[in-house]
Amino acid sequence: MKGILLVNLGSPRSTAVQDVKEYLDEFLMDERVIDYRWIFRALLVQGIILKTRPPKSAEAYKTVWTDEGSPLIVITEKIQKKLQKLVDVPVEIGMRYAEPSIETGIRKLTDKGVTEIVLFPLYPQYAMSTTETVIEKAEEVRKQKFPGIKINYIQPFYNRDIYINCLAESIREKLPENFDALQFSYHGVPERHIFKTDPTKTCNLNDCCTRENNPSHQFCYRHQCYKTTETVIEKLNLPKEKVIVSFQSRLGKDKWIEPYTDETFETIPKKGIKNLAVVCPAFVSDCLETLEEISVEGKHQFTSAGGENFHYIPCLNDEDRWIDVVKTLCEEKLNEFYLV
Repeated sequence: MKGILLVNLGSPRSTAVQDVKEYLDEFLMDERVIDYRWIFRALLVQGIILKTRPPKSAEAYKTVWTDEGSPLIVITEKIQKKLQKLVDVPVEIGMRYAEPSIETGIRKLTDKGVTEIVLFPLYPQYAMSTTETVIEKAEEVRKQKFPGIKINYIQPFYNRDIYINCLAESIREKLPENFDALQFSYHGVPERHIFKTDPTKTCNLNDCCTRENNPSHQFCYRHQCYKTTETVIEKLNLPKEKVIVSFQSRLGKDKWIEPYTDETFETIPKKGIKNLAVVCPAFVSDCLETLEEISVEGKHQFTSAGGENFHYIPCLNDEDRWIDVVKTLCEEKLNEFYLV
């Protein structure tokens, strides 16, 4: 029997400081998020970050928390319920961090008799801190707890026409009538992550990301972000001079891929961009990084620097057109089981 597991990032159980601390501990101690040797990662995370950051993060979560709970969890559940109505196999969700975990999701499927799972990491672009860590965790769980099942993984879909069309139409419907620029803000990663995930050793984090072809493209997060932007603005018929690409959510003092979103918000008003629209295509579900970091903090940074109108464009969330994309990508992988 076959089944589908939708996997997203995860969220604290509540906005209580202790729950946020436990979530940050699991998240930041992942070696594919902070890729230091264990001892140095532990000193940084458990010795410094967890002693100061949880109360501030808890307050940030309170600004986006709903009566139903965490926006990311709630939206992922809505996607699951809508998808379940369209397919004839069981659908469950799992989170890379906290509950419901990947193990919990797999167990719910196996309890229903599922032995072949299509696992969908809900990240359009590939990065070691997103898609890679989901796959590695799922394989660890499979080998330790469910050795008899098979898992087929959906690959990054940043350049798939069905996704690009879906994203472009969603943006088109939400764009304000008058805007000076559309900013694509992607989640950032440390520069060294780009080099670590490139087995071809052909990425230089410079012109290679915008080349038509380069061996590193299937592993390069930065290239995939630029490619997503390029194909979407083609669909929207937007001139390149009205488009900005940036990267958000820096952590620590290491160099992350540039340009930085927060610095961009503070500098572009001086260049005459007073009316800004912002979209975050590294996320398919709205979460703390979009609802608080961009929609609240980002707006404050932009308007404090002289900007006038700031318009955040929501993620795809549970839009029906996005559910259709999820269904198509899942069915492609389900069909591969039949071919084996």
